[in-house]
Amino acid sequence: MGNERGVMRMLLECSLSDKLCIIREQQYEIIIIPTLLVGTFFILLGVILWLFIRGQRAQQSPGPRGVAHVPPSGNLSQEAAGPGGTVFVPLEETSMESLLRTSAKVLAKLQVPREQLSEVREQIHSGSYGAIYRTTIHTGSPAKPKSVVLKTLKEPTGLQEVQDFLGRIQFYQFLGKHKNLVHLEGCCTDRLPLYMVLEDVAQGDLLSFLWTCRRDVMTMDGLPYDLTEKQIYHIGKQVLLALEFLQEKRLFHGDVAARNILIQCDLTAKLCGLGLAYEVHSRGAISSSRVVPLKWLAPERLLLKPAGIKGDIWSFGILLYEMVTLGAPPYPEVPPTNILQHLQRGQIMERPSSCTHTMYGLMKSCWRWSEDSRPSLRKLHSCLETAAQSANDKAVLQVPELVVPELYAAVAGISVESISYCYSIL
Repeated sequence: MGNERGVMRMLLECSLSDKLCIIREQQYEIIIIPTLLVGTFFILLGVILWLFIRGQRAQQSPGPRGVAHVPPSGNLSQEAAGPGGTVFVPLEETSMESLLRTSAKVLAKLQVPREQLSEVREQIHSGSYGAIYRTTIHTGSPAKPKSVVLKTLKEPTGLQEVQDFLGRIQFYQFLGKHKNLVHLEGCCTDRLPLYMVLEDVAQGDLLSFLWTCRRDVMTMDGLPYDLTEKQIYHIGKQVLLALEFLQEKRLFHGDVAARNILIQCDLTAKLCGLGLAYEVHSRGAISSSRVVPLKWLAPERLLLKPAGIKGDIWSFGILLYEMVTLGAPPYPEVPPTNILQHLQRGQIMERPSSCTHTMYGLMKSCWRWSEDSRPSLRKLHSCLETAAQSANDKAVLQVPELVVPELYAAVAGISVESISYCYSIL
């Protein structure tokens, strides 16, 4: 302090006994110190504001090219998740043998004798967990063959992967059966390799069906490749029934799209792709590897807010658009990573030329920005029932342009592999 005063006195060119100098010195301290304090305060305020703005931008970032990671759900329940909040087979054992032995007891009612499964298997997809095959199971007395889909867990594998695979089987057990959901036929978990035996919907996914409807094909494998407005409502109502079933279980789907719906010869629709619902239900969060195409997501999902059933209703509106355009990608003029900004400007898709005003009104009701403003599943089902009564059942939808999968994938913001015919049930 003495050195500082000495410097100040030298600068003021005054003696130590000069009273005027002392007064000036005190004035100097009174001016400088508050100025430094005020300057420090504004610097800190600026840093805090910068960090806040950067955090807000990070929250609004839609994620990597065309896909988004999903935050925890806001409507998880202990009742749905079961004891301990999960549907996992407990991982208390330290060896693979003891884990499989425990799981065989927990899943005893679902076990299928391996000798009932045919050795002849057609690989239809290579999933993230392992290969997926179509094969035949022989059950009953006398034994009757039945086509099934066999989902396998690739080897070598660790305890965590086995536990997760078993948890997905147990999740199916929790769900039970519904006519509009792909259901579990059984499993083989007494030893490695592990098998999940699923219902076979051989005709394939709705998106592939819609693309085939663009061709000059009347029927194939017993499936009529013509689609009318009334049939769109028929398929849509079935999807809503599946979503209602999930909602009753305090669940939601999270990825409603034509690629995640399987179609049968009689146009029975079965919702699949329940992996996201399983992960949110069992863990309260989505794994870091789970990505969802942005163009099907509701605004709250794009803003990384908790997901829920009202997000499925938004996606259902996109599904109606997919069906009426025979599989066109949504928002074809908007790059996937710009979709949030597009919606924030209050813009939605225009009415396709093949879409009636009634159906477009239903789409727009699903695309309301506020979750609370969108119709409930039951209300939406009732609206589809009413619209179907006066819908055209004669005029076949026609789109002359054929689809190039690579181009579609780029515009839609998804991978080409994800749109090939496959069983992404879980």
